[in-house]
Amino acid sequence: MNVADISAIARHLFETQGAKAIATAAQKAVYFEGEKDSEQSKSWRQVEAVLLEIRGPRES
Repeated sequence: MNVADISAIARHLFETQGAKAIATAAQKAVYFEGEKDSEQSKSWRQVEAVLLEIRGPRES
């Protein structure tokens, strides 16, 4: 996936799932790691990173 695709997927997930989207992306990355699909796993880790940026810093 290219950067535009990753950003689009992340935005869509965040709009539809909110903060839960971060966990969804992490679960997909773990799944693909287990399937030995490093390309998909890397893409989902990138989606997860974008989602963390979208969420912003946690408030305390």
